[in-house]
Amino acid sequence: MGDSPMYDEDDLLPLSLLAQLAFCERRAALVYVEQLWEDNAFTAEGRVLHDRSHEPGTEVRGKLRIARGLLLHSFRLGLSGKADVVEFHQVDATTAAGAPPPPASVDGMRLPGLPGRWQALPVEYKRGQRRHEEGYEIQLCAQAVCLEEMLGGTIPVGALYYAETGRRLDVLFDSSLRQAVETAATRLHELAHGGATPPARLERKCESCSLLDACLPKAMSARKSAQEYLARAFEPMSSA
Repeated sequence: MGDSPMYDEDDLLPLSLLAQLAFCERRAALVYVEQLWEDNAFTAEGRVLHDRSHEPGTEVRGKLRIARGLLLHSFRLGLSGKADVVEFHQVDATTAAGAPPPPASVDGMRLPGLPGRWQALPVEYKRGQRRHEEGYEIQLCAQAVCLEEMLGGTIPVGALYYAETGRRLDVLFDSSLRQAVETAATRLHELAHGGATPPARLERKCESCSLLDACLPKAMSARKSAQEYLARAFEPMSSA
């Protein structure tokens, strides 16, 4: 994973597209390459939730700092975005600002202008009920990778907060999920620079997609079926 390319600032793609990509590559291309977007009731509710959580600011609660709307980037992955919430939990308060860092055995990372070591925990806000969803987990892990690149240290876990139930789902950033982030980021750049939108495929999940009317998977799939039928019809008959 350390051999991944370094990107320039102009090459950075929206980190939020990773969730779109995991849901459907065509959807991600429609949003980024063709600049299409349509809200439905679910996406509108989610957008309002994100707008509220993205209001920038920092809240201090003892040894906990809560940063909202934190700008993130990774030049290695070629991604940039904004975190809903990042919690910084102080794990070592003995090191004064500007002093040498504590031993490597101490967890956490240094924050500019603050003493001690801090453990970051990114939290992404989602609508609905608590559930595992690959795209959300990839997006959250990518935020952690950005923070690790920006601040150093390792972030082992994050959380998805579901508004309907008010409950969190902890997400472990293991090697498998980190590899999924790498793969998704690479594929996203391929789509962005290739400029071609993948063909439509009618699937069960299409009914819940806000871009259903723009994508037209039923019509596209029907046209493909007709083309395949005609191609078979005009195939030369094999000799007996």
